[in-house]
Amino acid sequence: MTMTPAFRRLTLTTHITASVGWLGALAVFLAHAIASLFSQDEQIVRAASLAMSLAAWFVILPLSLASLITGLVQALGTAWGLFRHYWVLFKLLLTAVATGVLMLKLGPISYLADAGAEPAYSSASLVGLRTSILIHALGGLLVLLAIVTLAVYKPQGMTRYGVRKLREQGEAGTGSDLESVASTPPWVKVFGVIVILLILMVGVMLLGGGHGPGAHLSSGG
Repeated sequence: MTMTPAFRRLTLTTHITASVGWLGALAVFLAHAIASLFSQDEQIVRAASLAMSLAAWFVILPLSLASLITGLVQALGTAWGLFRHYWVLFKLLLTAVATGVLMLKLGPISYLADAGAEPAYSSASLVGLRTSILIHALGGLLVLLAIVTLAVYKPQGMTRYGVRKLREQGEAGTGSDLESVASTPPWVKVFGVIVILLILMVGVMLLGGGHGPGAHLSSGG
């Protein structure tokens, strides 16, 4: 897939805008989650519970999908490739995981908003659910910060597929250069463990585990 310079700049601008917007929107969502859990003012708790649903559905979800799609287009349409460099691969995997977790939490977030509209709703209602949403929002923010770090620093490290392509194109240089390129940097192992753990967490959520969709819905205290 080859992109024209104009289209490449357009997708890059869209990707950066969506990614930065996603990070900012999630930070605001986290502030609402904190307010809904720790505030003693009933009106603030209600307002925060309702605001989280609106932000999740109409701001965070569209931005996350836009970031994921434009990131894929950027990877496939530039020399970086999708599977050649570890930082690109991990960045897209983390984006996909963050988007997947968001989708799984939309149901509980909507449930909380519906409960917040009820007259009987108070700061003592659904504490378990609000705690779960806060934990996921904080975790999501850390994941997005890791994604931004990868995008800015672009740490060295090529996958086996990338090294093979480099050999085929005759761009690997001398034997020592090829050995250096083919070696796996320590950061790759660390990020690899993190990505595997996150994927396992999503699997647990899909199976309806402790933090899955609908978990804590009946928790009243």
